[in-house]
Amino acid sequence: METARPKDRKTLEIAADCALGDIQRKKVKAMKHPLLSSAIRILALLLLAGLAASPALFAQYGGGGSQQQQQQQPPPATGAQQGQPAQQGAAPAQAEAPKLDPEEEAAYKKFYDLKATDPDAVIKQGEAFVQKYPTSKYGDAVYSALANAYSNKEQFDKMYAAGDKALALNPNNVDVLVLVGWVIPHRYDPNDMDSNRLLDKAEDYEKRALVLLATLTKPEAMTQADFDKTRAEKTAQAHSGLGLVYFRKQEFDSSAKELDQAVKLSTTPDSVDILILGRDYQMLKRYSDAQDAYHKCAQMQGPVQDRCKQAEGDMKKLAASQPAAKP
Repeated sequence: METARPKDRKTLEIAADCALGDIQRKKVKAMKHPLLSSAIRILALLLLAGLAASPALFAQYGGGGSQQQQQQQPPPATGAQQGQPAQQGAAPAQAEAPKLDPEEEAAYKKFYDLKATDPDAVIKQGEAFVQKYPTSKYGDAVYSALANAYSNKEQFDKMYAAGDKALALNPNNVDVLVLVGWVIPHRYDPNDMDSNRLLDKAEDYEKRALVLLATLTKPEAMTQADFDKTRAEKTAQAHSGLGLVYFRKQEFDSSAKELDQAVKLSTTPDSVDILILGRDYQMLKRYSDAQDAYHKCAQMQGPVQDRCKQAEGDMKKLAASQPAAKP
């Protein structure tokens, strides 16, 4: 990572302190996960909802993982399973699927019916489920829900552990890729000797998630409008996480491009994202653009509103006295 010049480093430190200091813990804590929520309004700040018909919406359908797509919910009984004769001329039957364990199905349904707003219950039942059924076909969905629940409890080491287990079962679990990739730069500690590796990991996760999100197909259980909205918000969060990774790396041009996408795609843009976008433009000496960003976040109620108002005034003076540099 390139070392910033002293003047730029001071500006960056002020930006990071103002934009990310006391806010990041509150923002991480405010997240809800789409795995268990019944709301369609996803990502009001981050992951605020999902589809009630699916416990792991994008983990189930992401990345073309056909095995995962068939595993997340109990498969419907086929004609043969219902006692109906097979059709003449039908292709030879494949190997018989493993028989369902009624107790496991009941335990998963009980877990599936939990509310994401009760992380304690999710953790209690989820941990009990994976301990009793360590090879369950629902392991991916349960670990995904556990990752978000631990995030809401600010138990981030356990969140990372649950996320790793979910990705070990399904490397294309979009929910976990986006969540972990977003949390890492918000929990960034420059004094941690492992910080650069973690930022690289978050960058990789969000890039992978964006590729997967671009190739998703609509599940039959969703309307096209709900699917488009859900994917757009999930994509916005991935851009948000990636933008903050680049901000931490002092790659301000890349950060600005990602955060601009996050703000445009989200139906409820994050004021902190807009503040950091303004900081990016400020570092790039695009003062008019910085002023516009600060003005936008100054109109939004929240913990950074006053800071945005002050920064808007500062940028207004700079924009008036100095021509903006070309991008």
